[in-house]
Amino acid sequence: MMVGLVAVTGANGFVGQALCAELVARGGTVRRLVRVIGASLDVVAVGEISRETDWEAALTGVDAVVHLAARVHMMADTSADPLAEFRRVNVEGTLNLARQAAAAGVRRFVFVSSIKVNGESTLPGRAFAADDPPDPQDPYGISKYEAEQGLRNVAGQTGMEVVIIRPPLVYGPGVKANFLAMVQWLARGIPLPLGAIHNKRSLVALDNLVDLITTCLDHPAAANQTFLAGDGEDLSTTELLQRVALALGKPARLIPVPAGVLQWSASLLGKKAMMQRLCGSLQVDIGKAGNVLGWTPPVTVDEGLHRAVADIR
Repeated sequence: MMVGLVAVTGANGFVGQALCAELVARGGTVRRLVRVIGASLDVVAVGEISRETDWEAALTGVDAVVHLAARVHMMADTSADPLAEFRRVNVEGTLNLARQAAAAGVRRFVFVSSIKVNGESTLPGRAFAADDPPDPQDPYGISKYEAEQGLRNVAGQTGMEVVIIRPPLVYGPGVKANFLAMVQWLARGIPLPLGAIHNKRSLVALDNLVDLITTCLDHPAAANQTFLAGDGEDLSTTELLQRVALALGKPARLIPVPAGVLQWSASLLGKKAMMQRLCGSLQVDIGKAGNVLGWTPPVTVDEGLHRAVADIR
């Protein structure tokens, strides 16, 4: 790697831990920025992220920043004003960091955003592209889009290079939430009524996202660009379950219930949004990363799934 000291926010998170390990393996120098763990030579506790956060000590001598820390999307947000809470961390906190980074002489700022900036779903065969008009539809996606806009303004005012990466669902070793639940259901042999879903969804293996981030840290052509992350192979929900089961060495017990029946049942139970994720399509076109950076995902879907389920298998 040619880049100097890299500061990584959210360094103890799912993506952050993998990214820091990869940067060190490539000979890089990393400063891990976290919220509450005590400071050491390469770990700095910065507290809560907001417009008031003081990043001075964390940014001293830093050449590049990868900003992973965020208030993440939640299926059931109990905040009285979710958008205000997302803006406090994801917009105000991000832009405060970016302004202080520019003032500290940081050369490049890599912001890991979300495919939700593009929208919630696509028509089959009509993948989102990096330069499509944004269409965020929930508070999380709106906050990420507003942060992107603010970062572009900071870049224009200061000359600091900004790179934006929008990943879809990320899976890999240590994955949690819905993906982990799906793996556990398959591992236990629980029959699932998802054997006749013909949608298409893009995912990104943790190793592929980390590789794209590291590429964007020092590739000259990445400056002030937006890229979508993905594995380069889209799967239906049924195909994903079959491939995960194969990685587990287990049979996929899938019942072929028509998608329309599932969606009707889910609407009666107040689970329409969840079923949309299972039955709807969301595809991303990673062609820009290939054209501009010469980047291709180093890990196939099947390799990524094997790594993701290794501990459970």
